Amino acid sequence: MTSLASVASRRTAQAYSAAMLLSACGDAMGYKNGEWEFCFDGSRLHAAVERMGGLTKLNITLPHFRVSDDTVMHMATAKALIAKTTAPDEEQLYLQLAKEYCDCMNYMAGRSPGDCTSFSCNDLIDTGGYKIEFNDRGGGCGGAMRSMCIGMVFWQPHQLKRLVSTAVEAGRMTHNHPTGYLGSLASAYFASLALQGQPLEKWGAELLQTALPAAWKYVEETGRDLAENKRHWPYFSTAWANYLRQRGLLDGRGPAQFKQPYGPAERDAFYKSLSYSGWGGASGHDAPMIAYDALLFACGAGSSGGGDEGSGEQWLRLCEAAVLHGGDNDSTGAIACCLYGLLNGGLEGVPDGHHSGLEFRSELASLGEQLHQVSEQL
Repeated sequence: MTSLASVASRRTAQAYSAAMLLSACGDAMGYKNGEWEFCFDGSRLHAAVERMGGLTKLNITLPHFRVSDDTVMHMATAKALIAKTTAPDEEQLYLQLAKEYCDCMNYMAGRSPGDCTSFSCNDLIDTGGYKIEFNDRGGGCGGAMRSMCIGMVFWQPHQLKRLVSTAVEAGRMTHNHPTGYLGSLASAYFASLALQGQPLEKWGAELLQTALPAAWKYVEETGRDLAENKRHWPYFSTAWANYLRQRGLLDGRGPAQFKQPYGPAERDAFYKSLSYSGWGGASGHDAPMIAYDALLFACGAGSSGGGDEGSGEQWLRLCEAAVLHGGDNDSTGAIACCLYGLLNGGLEGVPDGHHSGLEFRSELASLGEQLHQVSEQL
C-alpha cells in the first residue's frame, strides 16, 4: 500500500490546518474563478494545466484562483463548531450554523453559490431559525462540500450520534432532502474515519452499514418530514451500493478495482455514470463518492503507483482525479483534498504554490488549529 501518515500524526493541529488549507486548494483549483468548474471536459483541463507548466507549477492564489462558495461555507461550519460545540444545548450549535451560513452569503460575489443554498439562507434569515421545508429539489452537493470539519471534531466512535445529528442538521438547513443532507453526513463521516485510522477501502461499506442506519434513526426520532424522507431515502444508499459493487468494495475489503486505462476521458465517463443528471459530483450522493474514488485511485491499496509512491506523487494523482475532471470539480476537490490533509498528516509533498498564497490562508490555518482544540476538549 502507498504511504500514509500514522494515525497519531493525523490527530494533530498540523493535520487539521492542512485539511482546511488543502480543501481550499482543491476548491480554488477546480473553480478557477468559474472557468474550470464549468468546463465539462477533463482532458481540456489537463491540457490547460500543462500549458501553465504542469500541476507542480500552479500557483493557487488571487486573482486567478479565488476560493468558491465551498470554502467560504466550510469556514462558516468551522466557525460555528468552534463557537458552540461545547454549548449545553445542541440546538445552540444548529442556530449558530444557520447564522454563519446566512452571514457568509455576504462574501459570495464571484464565488457562484448554489441556488438551493441561496434561497434556503433567505428563508433562514426570514425565520431566524435553522429549519426549512422539505425540498424535492434539495439533493445537491451544497451540504457535502462544507461538512468535513464536523467529522474532525466528532471523530471518535462513541461520538457517532453527535456527528450524525450535527451533519444532518447542518445539511438539511439548506438541503432538506436525504440525497442532500446525507452527502453532508458522508463527508463528515469520512473525516472521522480518517482520524480513527480506518482503512480507506472500508469507508464506503462503513457508511452503508453504520452511518446511514444511525442517520435514519435520528431522522425518525426528530420526526420531521417523515413521509417525504422515507420516500426519497433509498436513492442515496442504492447509489452507494452500486458504486461499491463496481469497485469490489461492498464488503469493505478491497483493493479497489480500476479498469485500465483510467485517464481523464475514462474518469469523466465514469463520474458521469454516477451522477443524477449528467454532471458528476453535483449531488449529495456523488460529490463525496467521487472524492472517495479519487482517494482510492491516488492512495489506496490498489492504486497503480505502487508501494513506494511518496506523498508528493499521491497528491498530484489526487488532484488529477478529484479536481481536474469535467464534473462539479471544485466540490469534489474540496472534499477529497480536505480528507487527504488528514491522511497525510500535514502538507508534506504538496507543492508550496498550492497552499502558500491561498485566499484566506491565515484564517484557514487558524480555524484548523481551533478545531483541533475543540476536538481535544470533548
